Formats: sequence, structure tokens, C-alpha cells
Amino acid sequence: MWQTLQTALTPYILSPLTVLLCLLAAGGWVLGARRLARQGRAPSVWRTLSFFTGLLLCYAVIHTQFDYYARYMFFMHRIQHLVLHHLGAFLIALANPLPVLAAVAGGRRFPRLARAFAPLRRVLFDPVVATVLFVGLIFFWLWPSVHFDAMLSLRLYELMNWSMLIDGVIFWLVILDPRDPRQARTSRFGVRFVMLVAALFPQILLGAYITFSEPGLYDVYAICGRAWPLSPATDQALGGVLTWIPPAMMTILGALVVLRYYLNYEQRGD
Repeated sequence: MWQTLQTALTPYILSPLTVLLCLLAAGGWVLGARRLARQGRAPSVWRTLSFFTGLLLCYAVIHTQFDYYARYMFFMHRIQHLVLHHLGAFLIALANPLPVLAAVAGGRRFPRLARAFAPLRRVLFDPVVATVLFVGLIFFWLWPSVHFDAMLSLRLYELMNWSMLIDGVIFWLVILDPRDPRQARTSRFGVRFVMLVAALFPQILLGAYITFSEPGLYDVYAICGRAWPLSPATDQALGGVLTWIPPAMMTILGALVVLRYYLNYEQRGD
């Protein structure tokens, strides 16, 4: 059993960058949480659990044997991106990680660095830009010719996965920001609902298109060979359903969280 688990956790292709970034994220949370604890502002257990669950899920789908199946089965690839772009990114953002990671600096200010990154952050966290990128990257990487090249190039493949994860985290950070928009000047709750609706229907249409299209839309899996003896039609249909239904459910879950935030702040306002 131990040998089976060890084999499952072994990276299909070792990526030092992936290991480094995941360790930096985990170490940043631990260090930031300790410094906040000294100030009596330690993140709650559920926030810590949410962050590390999301991080571990993302690591599992890109740097274990799961990655092998994601390269050679279309529906497994869609599970991989479902985790990176939706479930894992959602859990990381739900933990509200920015204050914890910012505490790593220990109260020191870096005004030049802050000024340099402020314009980029304003652009990426803009509701329109965040939504367009969130939906646009799904369509871009699933464009058949682009997808074909990405699955055959290690650099493009890693760029695809990391862009989906980073973009997903940014989108969900905007949606799940727990601060009062009136005080923090973040996106209003109504704007967040519009963002979720705007992201919902294109994903449904894309998933339906893939599901009901003729087999062979993503022929790279036929050329490279599939990991399991599954027909191209079944593989593509499963991948389409995974692009269609679970992301829609995640959007509804996000709307419920935003609704809870809204009701909490409305009650406090009363």
C-alpha cells in the first residue's frame, strides 16, 4: 500500500519551479500566520484548512501521477483544470490569503515595490478584466489548435496550467473578498453577482458544444495515445460535461458565499 501511494505521489515530470512555488506559498502562510498570531490576529482554523486543502489539490493534479493521466485523457485534463481554475483556486481565495501572506514582511513597507505593482494589481483585479480573463483563458486553451500545441509542448503545458491557476485565484479573490466594499473600496456585491453570471453562461455553452460535437475535436489524444481504452467520443463527451456542469455548480456556490457576505453587512448596517 505504501509503495502504491508513493508511486501515485511521484511527479510524472519533475518540475522544480512547481515545488518551489508551492513551498513558498505554504511557508508564506505559516510564517504570516505566526506573525499575525503574535498580534492576536491569527487566521482561523477553517481559513488555514481551506488554504492548504486548495494548495494540496492544485499540487496533486499538476505534480503527481495524476498529471500523466491529464496529459493522455481529455476528461482527466478537464478535471485537472476544474481543480486549478475552480475548486482549488476557490478554496485558496476563500481563505482570504492576502493579509496572511502580506504579514510575512513583518510590518516593513516597500513603497517602491508597491507603487510598481499597484497599476498591474488594479488592472488584474478590475471586475471586467478579471471576468474576461477568467472566461477567455478557458476558451483560449480549449481552442483545438492551441490545445494541440499546448499538449505537445512542455513549456506551453506548464504555462497553460499555471495561467489557469493564477487567473482562477485572482477571479475568486475578487468574488470572495470578505471586506465591506463600502469601507475597503472593493467590488460591490451586485458587481460580483454580475461577474458570476457573466462567467456562467459562456462556460455552459462551451461545455455543451464540446459534449455534443463530433468526436475528434481534440485529436491530440488520439495521436499521442490514450492512457485508458476509452473511445474518443466518450472521452470528449465526459470532458465536455466536466467543462459544463461542475463549473456551473462552483459559480452557484460562489454566489451563495457572496450572498452571505451581503446579508451579514446589511444586518450590521441596520
